[in-house]
Amino acid sequence: MKKLMFENENWIDHAIKHNVEAVISEKELFDKIISKKQLRIKFGVDVTNSLIHLGNAVNLWKMREFQENGHKVIFLIGDFTSLIGDPTGRSRVRPERSRDEIEKDAKEYVTQVTKILLDDPNVFEVRRNSEWYDSMKLDEFLKICAKITHGRLIQRDMFQKRILDRSEIYMHEILYPILQGYDSFMLKSDLTVIGNDQLFNELVGRHYQEIFGQPPQVILTTTITPGIDGKEKQSKSLGNFIAITDFPEEKFGKIMSIPDHLIILYYQVYTFVDAEIINKLKNDLLQGTNPRDIKLKLAYDIVSLYHGDVAAKKAKDQFIKIFSNKEAPIDLQVNIINNGESWETFLLSSGTVKSKSEAKRLIRAGGVDLDGKRVLPGDTITKSGTAKIGKKNFIKIKVK
Repeated sequence: MKKLMFENENWIDHAIKHNVEAVISEKELFDKIISKKQLRIKFGVDVTNSLIHLGNAVNLWKMREFQENGHKVIFLIGDFTSLIGDPTGRSRVRPERSRDEIEKDAKEYVTQVTKILLDDPNVFEVRRNSEWYDSMKLDEFLKICAKITHGRLIQRDMFQKRILDRSEIYMHEILYPILQGYDSFMLKSDLTVIGNDQLFNELVGRHYQEIFGQPPQVILTTTITPGIDGKEKQSKSLGNFIAITDFPEEKFGKIMSIPDHLIILYYQVYTFVDAEIINKLKNDLLQGTNPRDIKLKLAYDIVSLYHGDVAAKKAKDQFIKIFSNKEAPIDLQVNIINNGESWETFLLSSGTVKSKSEAKRLIRAGGVDLDGKRVLPGDTITKSGTAKIGKKNFIKIKVK
């Protein structure tokens, strides 16, 4: 992937402002950069799901800026802490996972992050926190715990919420910030780039670095945006996300589905288009330009960032062909199914609906057809063709 960022004396100004909510602290960061030392940037993840979406990618692009100016990302796979699970944003304890599950998803995660991060070993290194926790003795861990108070840990916002809700807080969850914080000391982290939901844990990291005699890491928190439904933040469980592994056509279609009020925000957060151009587009919207036209530009720019101009143009042409000319795309993936399979079963297995009851409602409403002929309740699939599901989805079917 070509370099995109700012390799001049002003690059840091962009790095601490674009998509950034807070820096703790700017003076510390400038002092570290002025020292000409290669910064060690902690990028820690618990592997709970291998998919990365555009919301996650904001942090990756921010770290990419630092990489392109010679600084090193230490990609820390929390294979040990994934066994516990951070309670961030959760009202209940996270289900336990096996080491084999974690390792499988970790490999996929590395593959995905290097679609954005440079994988040059001079600026990228993969570590696992099992390197120190698997061999740590109990008395060593208790000494670490003795360096922080229960009162400080229990102040974490989600713990306070559980207390108000009279919900249980398990001991391993209270210990989680200690584990994540101690990671910063072990990695000698100079900087970490996070969403603000991780701020508490990384402040604990600064605490441990200071008491153990290390310069504390700078914490840079980034912007969190609503998902494509315009409501809650992008979430794999809610299905309101754009995955970086989505095909160009999928990305394009999802971006075209966002509410109009998100257009400029998505431009600001998910692209590197110049601010003056974005302001002009904002003014165009205010002066009555059709939001669809601006959204087409947005979708093109985001797809181009991940897949290049050729793929972005193809995705745009296909979108216009499908939704303006009502034609099906010509390069659909073929789904091979058994003769006589119910439409409800097929729609559920293909991922176009979340339940059979939703499939039944869609069919009753006339939202499914095969080669232009409406599918009726009770129909089964007996011939091959191109199915149209709802307003946006086309699936090619081959009956065996």
